[in-house]
Amino acid sequence: MRIGELARRSGVSDRSLRYYEAQGLLASERTPGGQRDFGEWAVDRVIRIQALYAAGLTSKKIARLLPCLRDRDGAPSEIATPRLVEELHAERERIDRTIADLIRSRDVLDEVISTALSSAFTRR
Repeated sequence: MRIGELARRSGVSDRSLRYYEAQGLLASERTPGGQRDFGEWAVDRVIRIQALYAAGLTSKKIARLLPCLRDRDGAPSEIATPRLVEELHAERERIDRTIADLIRSRDVLDEVISTALSSAFTRR
């Protein structure tokens, strides 16, 4: 599939897809006319890349992690090194801390909303 089709199916811009390719996160074949041509597997790969970016991982870390994942086509995955596993555990712990911080922030906001609602109704 061409880059525009991949962008439409994955919900990611053409520009981002070209960036992913430049960072080694995504690969394409070239048509005789020089256009990028991606396999079906690329949709799943782009969705995974987006999820990893959303989790706060850098492109360098994602590039190291992707070979350990299997795409939907079942392409071979490399075995994760002990160091990579350690780094992934550290990333997971960072995400857990971020989630805990967000929950605390939400709880404070809930308290503020509750107080604001209570005072609004007592003034009437």
